[in-house]
Amino acid sequence: MQRRWILPATPDAVPTRRLAVELGIPEVVAILLSARGFLTPDEATLFLDPRLASLRRPEEIPGITQAVTRLIEALRSKERITLYGDYDVDGVSSVTILCRYLRLAGADVECFIPDRATEGYGLSFQGIARCLRENMPSLVVAIDCGTNSRKEAEQLRKEGCELLVLDHHEPEAETVGPLCAALVNPKLGQDFHYLCSAGIVFKLCHAMQKAHPIDAVDLRDFLDLVAVGTVADIVPLVDENRIFVKAGLRQLARSRWAGLHALLHVSGATAPYNPSDVGFKIGPRINAAGRLGSATEALLLLLTDDANEATRIAAQLDQQNRERQAVERDVTLQAQEWVDINFDPERHATIVVGKKDWHQGVVGIVASKIARRWHRPTLIVGFDDKGAGKGSGRSIEGLPLVEALGRCSELLDAYGGHDMAAGLSLQESNLGQLRERFESVTRQLISAEDLIPRIRLDAELDLSLVDEDWLDTQDQLAPFGTSNSQPILFSRAVTPSAQPRVLKEKHLRLELISSGCRRDAIWFNASLDTLPRPPWDVAYTVNRNTWQGRDEAQIQIVAIRTSIADNA
Repeated sequence: MQRRWILPATPDAVPTRRLAVELGIPEVVAILLSARGFLTPDEATLFLDPRLASLRRPEEIPGITQAVTRLIEALRSKERITLYGDYDVDGVSSVTILCRYLRLAGADVECFIPDRATEGYGLSFQGIARCLRENMPSLVVAIDCGTNSRKEAEQLRKEGCELLVLDHHEPEAETVGPLCAALVNPKLGQDFHYLCSAGIVFKLCHAMQKAHPIDAVDLRDFLDLVAVGTVADIVPLVDENRIFVKAGLRQLARSRWAGLHALLHVSGATAPYNPSDVGFKIGPRINAAGRLGSATEALLLLLTDDANEATRIAAQLDQQNRERQAVERDVTLQAQEWVDINFDPERHATIVVGKKDWHQGVVGIVASKIARRWHRPTLIVGFDDKGAGKGSGRSIEGLPLVEALGRCSELLDAYGGHDMAAGLSLQESNLGQLRERFESVTRQLISAEDLIPRIRLDAELDLSLVDEDWLDTQDQLAPFGTSNSQPILFSRAVTPSAQPRVLKEKHLRLELISSGCRRDAIWFNASLDTLPRPPWDVAYTVNRNTWQGRDEAQIQIVAIRTSIADNA
C-alpha cells in the first residue's frame, strides 16, 4: 500500500542548538531528542543516560505494599505458594523472576502455566482445578493475568485458597480487587502504565527487599529476565522500561541463568545484545513452547541451573520454533488468500478471518503480519471441530482494540488485552456477524485518515553522514522499541548508480549516489515493487552490520518516492 510521508516539523533552532551545545551532542541528535519531547538538558540527560538509581519507589504502584505484606506473611508461616502465570514470554519471565526470588527467601513455591489449547488464557476454571489438584496451595499468585477474573477468584475462595494478582492488563469497571489479598496493576493508578508484568514483578521484589532483605539476592541478576519480558511484550520503551532494558541487555551478556545462555547459543545471538536479539531470537523460542504445546518446558529452561539440561531444552525449543514457523507460514498463506479474494482496501476498514483447524498458537503472529501489510485492524480466529474459536487481534494507531471488542461483546464468549493487541473467543456461527459489527464499530471509532498508512520521518540526513560515526551517534538514543523507535531518516535527490540486484528472489541491493557520495543499501521484500522514476527521496534506517569483526553502517530502505524537489 502507498504510504503518506510525514515530514518532521521544523525544530525551534535556539533551544535545539542550546541542547546540542550544553550536552556536547550533534545537532541532529538534539533535533531527535526535541521531537521525542526532551526539551531541556536535564530531561535529555536522563533519557540519554538511563540509570538504575533513577528508579522510583516501588510502593508508588497501587497494591504493592499489600502484596509485600501478604507474601512476607506467607514466608513466615511457611505457606505453600503457587505462581500461576501466562504462557507468553512476559508471563514465563515474570514467573521465573518471582519464583527464583521467593526460593532464595526460603519459600515453599511451585509454578503453574495453563495449557493454551485445553485451559485457555489466564485464570480459568479448568486451569484452577488442575493447579489446585497438582500443587495444593494456600496462596495463588496470578501473574500477567487475573485483573478481571472475579468468578475464578470466587472459586478459589470456595476452595479455601487465597489469591494475589500481579498484572498489567486493562481493568474493567469491576476488578478482582475486593476478592483477593492484593491486586497490583499500574493501570489502577496514575502512573507506570507502561510496565509489563516482568517490570511489575521486579518492582515487587524491590519492595520485598526493602521490607524483608534477603542477603542471597542481588536484584541486578534479574534485569536480563526483565528486559526479555519487556521487549517481547512490546510495551513502550519509555521511563523505567527504558532503564530496565538498557541495564538488562548489559546484564544479558553476563547472565547467571543457564537457560538464557543456552537460548543465546542456539539462536546465534552475539553480544552486545539489542532488542532485536530478544524480539526475533530469544522471544520466539520461549514462545514456541506455549504456541504449539506446553509452556512448562520454557519455564523449566529459565528455572534450571544445570547447563546440560538447559542445552537440551533450548535445542528442543529451537526445533519447536522451526515447527511453529512452518505452521505460521501455512496459516498466513491461507489467511492472505482469503484477504486477496474478500478484502477491498477502498471499502473495508477491518479484516476478520477465521477457519477451522487453524492452530490457535499462531493466530496472533498471523494477525500481526496481516495488520502490518494492509494497515487494518485485524482479527484472526482458529476454530475447533465443535465450532469453538480462539483468536487474536492486532490494531493500528488510533483504534483502541479492547474498546472496539467491547462494543462487539454480545457476539464473543470472552475478550481482553490492550489497545493494540487482544485475545478473543467466539463460536464459529458468530463469525459473519462479528465481521460486520467490528467493521461498523471501527468506522465509528476512527476516521478514513487513520486508514492511510504513514511513514513518520524523524530527520533529514546527508547521505555522506551515513557512516560508522553515525552508528555511534544513533546508539545514544537506543534501545529502540515501541514509543522510542529507531530513527527513520531521509535523503533527497538520490539516484541509483545502476539497476538494483535481486537477492534471494525477494530483496533488492542498490547503490545510491548523492552529491558524489556512494552508499550501499538493501530493501527487503521489495523485488516485486515497481521503482519510481529517479531521482528519489529515500526513507531509511541505518543499522550496524558486523562483518569479520568490523562494523559497517548499512542503509535499510523503508520507502522510495520520486523526489519532490525534482517535481517542484
